Amino acid sequence: MKEYFLKLYQYNEWASRRVLSCLDQQKVNDEKTLSLMGHIVAAQFLWLHRIKALSPPDLKLWGSYTLPQLNKLAEDAGKQWIQFVEKTDTFNRELSYTNYVGDSYVNNVETIMIHLVNHSTYHRAQIALLLRQKGFEPVNTDLITYDRVIRGQWKD
Repeated sequence: MKEYFLKLYQYNEWASRRVLSCLDQQKVNDEKTLSLMGHIVAAQFLWLHRIKALSPPDLKLWGSYTLPQLNKLAEDAGKQWIQFVEKTDTFNRELSYTNYVGDSYVNNVETIMIHLVNHSTYHRAQIALLLRQKGFEPVNTDLITYDRVIRGQWKD
């Protein structure tokens, strides 16, 4: 599973970086678009803190973030997740936690980690739709595209 999660989180970091670069290049400052990207990054920190038994991060799950803030946060989140995967031997364990509204849950860490990348992909797709609706051009963040990039078959 470690190799799988390493590739998954490297992909997730690449995809978020591509979206942010797309937003930078086209000078996108739409509040909803930035809010969705902020939600992606805040959720990444939130889940990592839960898994590592840390205090909740000082980020709003649905906050207002600037593009420079998002670039820094996404870079930090990507690095921290990849380091966590590299340093962890097993992800198959149960995690008890309380969500933002106070509900208690127990989930398997592997399931949470898969969920988090899926969650990020879902919201990146919403960003792509918003960009098209506002006359911007979204960027391709498909997993197969990432695989083609790392194989040298597609230019990033």
